Amino acid sequence: MKTAERRYDIDWLRVIAIGLLLIYHIGIGFQPWGVFIGFIQSDPSLESLWPPMALLNVWRIPLLFFVSGMGVGFAIRSRSWKQLLLERTRRILLPFISGGLSIVPVHILIWQLYYSQDLSYAPGQGHLWFLANIFIYVLVLSPLFFHLKRNENGRFSRAIRSLFSKPWGLLIIVACFVLEAILVGPDNFATYAMTLHGFVLGLIAFLFGFLCIHSGEAFWQNVRKWRWPLLALALAMYLVRYLVFDLEAPNYFAAIESCSWIFAVFGFANKHLNRPSNTLSYLSQGAYPIYILHMIFLYLASYLLFPLEIPVQVKFILVIALTAAGCFISYELIRRVRILRPLFGLKR
Repeated sequence: MKTAERRYDIDWLRVIAIGLLLIYHIGIGFQPWGVFIGFIQSDPSLESLWPPMALLNVWRIPLLFFVSGMGVGFAIRSRSWKQLLLERTRRILLPFISGGLSIVPVHILIWQLYYSQDLSYAPGQGHLWFLANIFIYVLVLSPLFFHLKRNENGRFSRAIRSLFSKPWGLLIIVACFVLEAILVGPDNFATYAMTLHGFVLGLIAFLFGFLCIHSGEAFWQNVRKWRWPLLALALAMYLVRYLVFDLEAPNYFAAIESCSWIFAVFGFANKHLNRPSNTLSYLSQGAYPIYILHMIFLYLASYLLFPLEIPVQVKFILVIALTAAGCFISYELIRRVRILRPLFGLKR
């Protein structure tokens, strides 16, 4: 397989997607249902946040699965099967296990303190469920991936390149999203964490993320060419979901909207973000540890700020600021301590 130049647009998308995830998690604490899914909840709520959150929630997690599959697509170009599994074990499984034993119990403990619950040590997946899914996908799909690597010019690989160079290649991905939504039938399309729907949808997105990279430039030329119509379609579908369905559209509708946003984002990122920068270098390294850590500082900020008699809009801004500060200060410490680096997905 040919070695390609580094794709800075994909690095940027990973950073942006994790940044959106942090903002989304902060927003959950300001919704009237936040406590029911394990978040510390503000009283009063800030329900005006929900429409923009709902715009994000049909595509933010599938985008991360796509980008993760793309990352594997680049990784196997210079790695054997054993090297890939060893690397993914170190960078995904180890942080998942260590985070489940140390990070998750801390933010649960803060929740217990806030709501005057009995204190207990509660290890678990928590927000790290995403890592477990990714590791399973690598194990399950690696045989296919390396078969394609060995047969880069085979019939199937040529068919993928041809398919993804045309608009209907994107429709194949949309059809798979819609089929999953119909067959699995989740109560809500945006319910990804530790659900069958989240697992199957993530598997589909991860697989197609790899195939998009395997297709070479065909996919990128396609989404770059159609980025404006895709964005217009995504916005139109969101407005229909908002105005007609009160943001609770049928799953098949949400699946189509999800793909429209993802393809549009890929097209614009490829057009405008595929260039190096010092900021990207720093954020690309820090995004993964910050994702692992962020729930501790989100819960800590909520614990300290929610009881204060200040406007709820100010609380929201302060929670963002304190969460970000805690994450970045901790990252600066972690990246300087050799023994901690592997526990947060960083190379020694």
